[in-house]
Amino acid sequence: MRSKKLSLPEQASLPWHPPGLVAGVDEAGRGPLAGPVVAAAVILDDLRPIEGLADSKKLTAARREKLFDEIRAKALCCSIAEASVEEIDQLNILQATMLAMRRAIMGLRLKPVRVMVDGNRIPQLDIPAEAIVKGDALIQSISAASILAKVHRDRWCREVDAQFPHYGFAGHKGYGTAVHMAALQAHGACVHHRRSFAPVAQALVASNQVLS
Repeated sequence: MRSKKLSLPEQASLPWHPPGLVAGVDEAGRGPLAGPVVAAAVILDDLRPIEGLADSKKLTAARREKLFDEIRAKALCCSIAEASVEEIDQLNILQATMLAMRRAIMGLRLKPVRVMVDGNRIPQLDIPAEAIVKGDALIQSISAASILAKVHRDRWCREVDAQFPHYGFAGHKGYGTAVHMAALQAHGACVHHRRSFAPVAQALVASNQVLS
């Protein structure tokens, strides 16, 4: 009698991750018309939890500043990196963002076994990485990274505002608000503006500044 061929059960695809350190990564400053894009990478310490971590956009500026200091004090390690305006104009904003993220990860004192990145794209790495949409609201280490990146860039905006007060960087943080657009039309672009961004390029033409 011919035996029936036994079909093997399908193996369930279960996520498995090696034990070890996991870093969360996020960026700030992709949309503005000026300044660097900033990325941060954070490896949290499970033994030193931080209360109130959330998407940086959902927190007040004062709360972000407080958490910034607490993250720096309690995390196992963290790193903040930038891609410059020149790199943004040369590479494009997406590639510059990936570059800043890669720099932040490489700047960690401890090497993670896995990286979780906010969004739907990951930089080129020699470490397993996962992109998580809305990760800054779901994963604490990504929330922490979003706070570090946001506070760092906001501080940059305040510093530049002191040098170029007529643009209003402290208020609009480099975004294309009506105030910012009016300043661009009145004064042209400064050294910190992203010349590859259309509103800046149009302002340069309107003010007869040379595109470099």
